[in-house]
Amino acid sequence: MSDKNFINFHVLISHSPSCLNRDDMNMQKIAIFGGERRVRISSQSLKRAMRKSDYYKEHLGEPSKRTRELGRLQEQFVDALKERYPEEVIVQALEWISGKEGLSELSVKEVAVAPWAVEEVAWFCDAIEQAGEDADKKKLAKQIEKDAAPLRAALSSAVDIALSGRMATSGLMINMDGALAVAHAITTHPVDSDIDWFTAVDDLVEEEMNQRLVGEAEEGQGEKGSGHLNTQEFSSGVFYRYASLNIPQLQENLGGASRERALEIASHVLHMLATVVPSAKNQSTAPFNLADFVMVSFSDIPVSLANAFEKPVPVNGGYLAPSVKALKEYWRRIHKGYGLDEQVAAFALETESDGEPETFASLPELEAWVKAGGQS
Repeated sequence: MSDKNFINFHVLISHSPSCLNRDDMNMQKIAIFGGERRVRISSQSLKRAMRKSDYYKEHLGEPSKRTRELGRLQEQFVDALKERYPEEVIVQALEWISGKEGLSELSVKEVAVAPWAVEEVAWFCDAIEQAGEDADKKKLAKQIEKDAAPLRAALSSAVDIALSGRMATSGLMINMDGALAVAHAITTHPVDSDIDWFTAVDDLVEEEMNQRLVGEAEEGQGEKGSGHLNTQEFSSGVFYRYASLNIPQLQENLGGASRERALEIASHVLHMLATVVPSAKNQSTAPFNLADFVMVSFSDIPVSLANAFEKPVPVNGGYLAPSVKALKEYWRRIHKGYGLDEQVAAFALETESDGEPETFASLPELEAWVKAGGQS
């Protein structure tokens, strides 16, 4: 079996009552799928949670800085690179990359949010120092256009850019097609949200109230100590998370990295998709749930299995078991119906096997399988 270009990740994770992703009205994000209302977690929210996670920093390094505050960015990068380059060279590099001058005085309204990597700036600093008095922005631009691989290699320290991509509109910042496609996570079943009415008590007002003489105010009147009153929508449900990784694109984005390096990154992506939770309302709902079922396939094409839930799964002693069953059955139909040539394996907390796919009893085993290119 030849090497496959795509890795498909299918994750089922049941979240306890929570509100992991909100819209501009402070309501849960939703989607209509199969004619039914589903709770949704946006792909942007999932990717940011992964990029900002402790696991990412431990295994993939520091993520890029995404900002339009170029004045503050200049201060940070000058500090980060001051032992390697003169300040004027760092500033020049930042101005060349951004296509803007006078970054410290620049209005944020004139700048689009973009991911920035320290080693990318360092690459430009090296180029400027090597050219010396002959440093020319246009010549460097032509050099990058002719062969961007060395710059992409410098960018490889910011794996999140290689995964999510980058769109640049000016300067010498290079465009990059993202290697990782992430879908909006939706519940496998309809969800009716609940409303939490909550208060934030003002302790000092409450103490003053307690000191008042009994009978000074009638019951139910006057201050009661509430400093803030509001409502918050929340719900629970089984979410289907799907992502597809383009292995050759990731290798290209990393400046020609080996397939082994790309597969190592893929194993970490798998871990984060199964464990990372968006941060919204974490302190008040503690929705730190891990995936109950994960399936991974090496394939010639990206294949989502979301249509396993186009017809919402019925509640049958809970939604989790019927969701796992629906996902596996739909995968078998797609696999057979399209004659897909795949390498497939799964991890399940409940490991009773009903045939394919091969199912591991632990997530590390599935991660190792991914890292080995789909070989047990």
